[in-house]
Amino acid sequence: MSLNEYRTHYAGKLGLDDVSAEVVLSGWVDRRRDHGGVAFIDLRDKSGIAQVVVNDEEVARPLRSEFVLKITGIVSKRPSGQENNRLATGQIEVIAKTVEVLSTSDALPFQVSTALEEATDDKVGEDVRLKYRYLDLRRPSLNNALRLRSRLNQVARNFLDKQGFFEIETPTLIRSTPEGARDFLVPARLNPGSWYALPQSPQLFKQLLMVSGFEKYFQIARCYRDEDFRSDRQPEFTQLDIELSFITTEDIYRLTEELLRELFRLIDIKLPDTFPRLSYADAMSKYGSDKPDLRFGNEIVDLTQYFKSTPFRVFQAPFVGAIRYPGGASLPRRQFDAWQEWAKSRGARGLAYVQFTEDGLTGPVAKNLSEQERDGLLEASGAKIGDAIFFAAGSLEQSRNLLAMVRVEIARRLGVIDTELTGVPKADAKILDEIGKPPFGVTRGSDGRVWSLLWVVDFPLFKSTTKSDDDDISVGSGDWTAVHHAFTLPSDLENFDKEPEVALSDSYDIVLNGNEIGGGSIRIHQADIQQRVFDLMGIKEDEANEKFGFLIEALKFGAPPHGGIALGWDRIIALMSGTLSIRDVIAFPKTGGGVDLMQNAPAIITHEQRAETGVDAVLEHEDA
Repeated sequence: MSLNEYRTHYAGKLGLDDVSAEVVLSGWVDRRRDHGGVAFIDLRDKSGIAQVVVNDEEVARPLRSEFVLKITGIVSKRPSGQENNRLATGQIEVIAKTVEVLSTSDALPFQVSTALEEATDDKVGEDVRLKYRYLDLRRPSLNNALRLRSRLNQVARNFLDKQGFFEIETPTLIRSTPEGARDFLVPARLNPGSWYALPQSPQLFKQLLMVSGFEKYFQIARCYRDEDFRSDRQPEFTQLDIELSFITTEDIYRLTEELLRELFRLIDIKLPDTFPRLSYADAMSKYGSDKPDLRFGNEIVDLTQYFKSTPFRVFQAPFVGAIRYPGGASLPRRQFDAWQEWAKSRGARGLAYVQFTEDGLTGPVAKNLSEQERDGLLEASGAKIGDAIFFAAGSLEQSRNLLAMVRVEIARRLGVIDTELTGVPKADAKILDEIGKPPFGVTRGSDGRVWSLLWVVDFPLFKSTTKSDDDDISVGSGDWTAVHHAFTLPSDLENFDKEPEVALSDSYDIVLNGNEIGGGSIRIHQADIQQRVFDLMGIKEDEANEKFGFLIEALKFGAPPHGGIALGWDRIIALMSGTLSIRDVIAFPKTGGGVDLMQNAPAIITHEQRAETGVDAVLEHEDA
């Protein structure tokens, strides 16, 4: 095998077939061990590790961790009993003839050795790791995550190419709209006082590509949002963007499911032939969330009617719901007190509960219930003797949201799901059975991880503007705003603007283990329908033409029926890699506060830069 002057072989590829061969290797010192004048160097390159034996003490003495070496040596079978089964190359070693130091290394801010990776995770803060991200990426877990990402990119491209898709790049300098407060803005130097925006998604451009007649488009697209950050959000992120013409929702379901099956084969997971579907209304009523984790059951119980005549003022509310805690009756009071703090940290006033014991109903709420309510509560709640139930009472939305979080937290504390490993259950079979079987079944991998995929469908088309959130593309000034976005096709074209509070949309989300990993819709392809949606959102014709005139005009020139989906690429890769944070699958991410600690960005620009780019320019009409 001949590569170049730096290596004839990759370290991690050597085996017994190479014994007696002279090889040239180049890589980093992963570890060094001294044994009476003989040094053992674990040499690491992108393929893995090989042990190098350096018999010359003078040569070995200056070598340190993360030095870059070029080694010429002879491959030898390790002595009997000294094999290392933890290494792919554990049957052989390389007896060094020459050692050349290509680069030295300063003392490390933290260990990156494969043998010491767990110590790095436990003892080194994330800020330090992000500052020295190029070192952190040498560690196997992060390195492997980025390698997986590269392979997934290739699989997606190959799959979509075979399906007849065109990969087309859309602009990353676009027009900002008045509602674009979440846009990142870029000054236009040649037009002082004017600004571009970075795209939050390629939404409008991919629709224009359908009007252009390409029919099948995809892009691994970079997107930008200037918003608060969490572990699953970054100011710049990636989505796999897909759009098709002359299709139905069923076509998109089939395509997406087939694509995900291809992706998961990379980690030896066989996903089911079809994914279950759950309506938005059922998801909210049964699980309190439009992205329910269905690796287990345990549905929310609506007790509003049960307590309709209650004397207990707390339960005299628009909605009263409960969630069962299997075996919770045996928990000590201090644990229930801890639950109160847990609820308060999530914006609730507290968390009412009762315990069902052999001696009857106990807990702070029990004494406030009528005798009839106490007697029938076990059956009404679906609980068993030995269980506890938590209550939420108040508005429908807030109560469901609290119970949804409680439901998942119960499963986590019982060991039914292990959030640190994205789904390896640690509970015994009895507990798994007690909390309730997954309603649609699950897929289990050879590593023990459990996967639950489903479609959430039949979303509302609109919601009240008082409940708008950061995900809206445009809000307008009307009483209603779009749940997904303003370009989603209504299910009922005749009546959607007559009864907007009950109007449904041709939209869908795909959910994996309680995480939304993608969403899309059939789009509006008729200009008059689009304007009716805008009207309901308070975006009148003149305003619509100012913001989206190019799209509205395009829809008048023979736009085909079309739709698509965007998959959250960072989130999918994070879940497949077994990490909670998308930062672990992005090469150079920002902190939770949106800061790049390695570059120390964002940073102040100079007065000269401000003047040249026209940042401080004031347009004449702004003075009026």
